Amino acid sequence: MIDLNLIRNQTEYVTAALARKGCVVCFDELLAKDVARRAKMAEVEGMKAKRNQVSASIPRIKKEGGDTAAVFAEMRALGDKIAELDREVADLQEQITSFVAGLPNLPDDDLLPGEKENNQVVKVYGEQPHFDFTIKNHVDLCVGLGLIDYERGVKLAGNGHWLYRGVGAQLEWALLNFFISEHLADGYEMILPPHMLGYNCGYGAGQFPKFSDEVYWIEDGAEDRKKGHFMLPTAETALVNMYAGEIVDEAKLPMKFFAYTPCYRKEAGTYRAEERGMIRGHQFNKIEMVQYAHPDHSREAFDELVAKACRLMEKLGLHFRLSKLAAGDCSASMARTYDIEVWIPSMGIYKEVSSVSNANDYQARRNNTKFRDSRTGKPAFLHTLNGSGLATSRVLPALIEQYQQADGSVVVPEVLRPFLGGLEIIK
Repeated sequence: MIDLNLIRNQTEYVTAALARKGCVVCFDELLAKDVARRAKMAEVEGMKAKRNQVSASIPRIKKEGGDTAAVFAEMRALGDKIAELDREVADLQEQITSFVAGLPNLPDDDLLPGEKENNQVVKVYGEQPHFDFTIKNHVDLCVGLGLIDYERGVKLAGNGHWLYRGVGAQLEWALLNFFISEHLADGYEMILPPHMLGYNCGYGAGQFPKFSDEVYWIEDGAEDRKKGHFMLPTAETALVNMYAGEIVDEAKLPMKFFAYTPCYRKEAGTYRAEERGMIRGHQFNKIEMVQYAHPDHSREAFDELVAKACRLMEKLGLHFRLSKLAAGDCSASMARTYDIEVWIPSMGIYKEVSSVSNANDYQARRNNTKFRDSRTGKPAFLHTLNGSGLATSRVLPALIEQYQQADGSVVVPEVLRPFLGGLEIIK
């Protein structure tokens, strides 16, 4: 969440930054509550000091043979008033925290305002593949080659689900193994997290409470979501909460993790024709990268994550582009995001296969993850970053389409062949 001190001391800056993200907010009421809370806290501290003074006088009064009844009565009155003020302070604090927790992250200063219309293509990798035959879409290719069974996927779980079969299942697993081997080679620690997470994880990642309706809730969260569990929408939700409430050793920064999980997401609205097949679904496989970084080096960490995700696409030999998102197109929790968008020939468009984002200290404030700064000796919030490395549900369709041949077969990228027993062409 946003630092309350920043809101208090640089109100105009915060207001303008949030406006670039499409969030129009007035802080007058929040700041008034903050003033009231601090005034009541000062009053409470004064009363506690007075109570201590009165309490200290009791032995002297007794020694002098005086009546302590009035003194005890004064202490009880002070205690009642202190308890009342403590409740008022707690209530104000809850209102303030709730308001601030609902605010999105501040976008970095170099991001353009607005949404998709102001996204900027930073780089284009390779050239669009050219075919001297009529191309097929990935749905027809996958069905024709027996790689994906869409009909039985729908039979088992409804729209937005599919079934990998035979070489299709092996190809999916080859992609995941390739991604895993690359991350291990780069020194990232592999994590296999739980798929069911507590409310605190969604809150710490910045997805709750605003987006709590976009995940699948387990039955125990039907009545009280804060006591329930949900199916993780991305491994990021788990990874950024691993050290919640802890002070990390500064010498261990940056800490680098990756996780393989299926991802479970509700998809609002109807499926457009361009999103059939595997482009959009309720469950898909993804390798997620996360870094815990020192604030002084989080931009370096961001650049590294972007380079890693791009390198995976380059090794697969896929044509794609890298886009810098405008402030309003970044997710609520993120200060900056670059999307890797792969070319889908049959659609004639680019589709996002990886988002690399920097949350700065937004998530760390929510889940109270700190490091001890060697310069000050005091705990400070670290930065968290994440990036898909990669999601397969769009990589595989792009691979199938970009590597298709006139006879309906598909060439296997060289980097995947060791994971497929040397298979070169899927026929």
